[in-house]
Amino acid sequence: MPAVAQALQHLDRELALSRQTQHGVLKLIHGYGSSGAGGDIRIAVQKHLTELAARGEIRICIFGEDWAKSDERVWALIKVNPELKKDQDLGKRNRGITIVVF
Repeated sequence: MPAVAQALQHLDRELALSRQTQHGVLKLIHGYGSSGAGGDIRIAVQKHLTELAARGEIRICIFGEDWAKSDERVWALIKVNPELKKDQDLGKRNRGITIVVF
């Protein structure tokens, strides 16, 4: 289990790599805390991604609890990337993931 600071450094490295390889969408699996109540890493990752989106460094981030066809951002993303319909977490409200769109 990494510390929050280590997890955020790893996140930044993976985001940079995804940009370099020109991936349009990245699915992050950060977990939701060993107690199931929402761990520190999950909270820090979501905060960091929200800040990156506000600065325009990523287009959007969609938290796992919102990752469903009923969310208009998700539906718009699926229309452009229909292969996302096959994602096993789609519609499951999995708080342990976040989708990042570049």
